[in-house]
Amino acid sequence: MNVNAAPEIVGRASQGVTPGYMSGFGNSFETEALPGALPVGRNSPQRAAYGLYAEQLSGSPFTAPRGANERSWLYRIRPSVKHSGRFAKADMGLWRSAPCLEHDMPIAQLRWDAPPMPTEEVTFVQGVRTMTTAGDVSTQAGMAAHIYLISRSMVDQHFYNADGELMFVPQQGRLRLVTEFGVIAIEPAEIAVIPRGVKFRVELVDGPARGYLCENYGGAFTLPERGPIGANCLANSRDFLTPVASYEDKDTPTELFVKWGGALWRTTLPHSPIDVVAWHGNYAPYKYDLRTFSPVGAIGFDHPDPSIFTVLTSPSETAGTANIDFVIFPERWMVAENTFRPPWYHMNIMSEFMGLIYGVYDAKPQGFAPGGASLHNMMLPHGPDREAFDHASNGELKPVKLTGTMAFMLETRYPQRVTEYAATADTLQDDYADCWRGLEKRFDPSRP
Repeated sequence: MNVNAAPEIVGRASQGVTPGYMSGFGNSFETEALPGALPVGRNSPQRAAYGLYAEQLSGSPFTAPRGANERSWLYRIRPSVKHSGRFAKADMGLWRSAPCLEHDMPIAQLRWDAPPMPTEEVTFVQGVRTMTTAGDVSTQAGMAAHIYLISRSMVDQHFYNADGELMFVPQQGRLRLVTEFGVIAIEPAEIAVIPRGVKFRVELVDGPARGYLCENYGGAFTLPERGPIGANCLANSRDFLTPVASYEDKDTPTELFVKWGGALWRTTLPHSPIDVVAWHGNYAPYKYDLRTFSPVGAIGFDHPDPSIFTVLTSPSETAGTANIDFVIFPERWMVAENTFRPPWYHMNIMSEFMGLIYGVYDAKPQGFAPGGASLHNMMLPHGPDREAFDHASNGELKPVKLTGTMAFMLETRYPQRVTEYAATADTLQDDYADCWRGLEKRFDPSRP
C-alpha cells in the first residue's frame, strides 16, 4: 500500500491522506498529488504521466451552456471501468426515493424529536433514515430529506450516488469524507456537498455522529442571485473550499455501493477506488462553514422573507422557483422597529423541512430541539407558537442579538411525502399542533 503524507486528523480506516483545500465556488481548479501528474495544454495525452489513465467525469450534458457545463478530468491509477463489477441488489434499509407513497398519512404540520444515537454498529450506508421524499428521482426533479446515524467508519467500503448530489449537514460528531477528489473534514455548523457520481467513504473522527442529509435529484446546488443586494454578503464564494488531490494505491478488497434508480446496488472490487492522483475542472465536492454566512436583514421595519437567508439553491426550469433552496437562520441582530420580529404566520406554495443544528429557534422556543426536524408542507399554515407570539408582541423593541443558534430549512416546490419510518417513529410529536392552541381570539371591533 502506498499512500500520501499523513493528515492532521487521522482516521483508522484511511491513514495518510494530505489535508488541504482550494478556495472558491464553481472555480475551474487544478491539483496534483504528484508533480507533473497533470498534463499541460491538453486533457487526454497519448500517454499520461506515471502510467495514469485520463478520464472525464461529467455532471452535465456535453452541450450544456458554458456557465452550466460541469466536468472534471481525473488522472487515476485505474479507470472507473475497473471500479465496476457484477452488481447485485443490496438492502436499502430505511433509505427511500421519490415517489414514495408507502404511508397514507393525513396532512398535518409535523415535528420530530432528535432520534437517539445508535448503539449498534452502523456505517453511513446503513445509517440513512429517509424522512420525506418529493418529486421523482427518475425525472431528476425533487429531493429527499434524510437523517443519518453513524456509529462505525466505512472500512474497505465505498459509495456513490447516481441519483443526485448529497449535502451533509452534521449536527453531532465530526466526519471525514474521503472522496476521489480529496479529503473533506466537517463538523457541526459546516456542510459538505458531494456531486452525483463521486465515490467516497465516510469516517468518524470522535465517536458516533448524527446529522441531516439532503439528496438533490435536480439541478446542482449553486449560489443564489443577490439582486439589489449587490456583489457581497450572504454566502461569499471565497468561503467555499474544495479539497486538493490525494490518493490511495491500495490493493485490498473493498465493497462498492451505488444508489441508482432509487435502488441500492453492491459489488466487490479488489482495490480502493480512491485512486485519483491529479484532477482539474469545476465538478468536485466542496465544504462551507455556515458561520461565515453574512446575513442581510431589515434595519428599519418589517420582517424580510426567509429567502434572504438562502445559502445555496438548486434551480428549476421556472425562473425564481427553486427545486430546492437551502436556507439557514444563523446568529444575527434583530433591530426592526414597530415590527413583529419572528417569522410571521403564513401559508406557502413551497414545502419546508427544517432542522436545528444547535441552540434555540426563535419562532419555536419549546419542543424544537437540536437534532429534531419539522415539516410544514405546501399550503399548510404555520408560524410562531404561543410563547413566541406573546414575547414578540409585548417585548421591548431594543436591538437584540440572537446568539448560539443555527437552524436550516430545505424548501422545495414539490410536496414532501412522509415515509413509513418518519410516520411511525417514536420521535414523532403527536401534540405538535397544540403549540398554537393558546392563540385565542383577540379581535375587538371597539378598539383599533
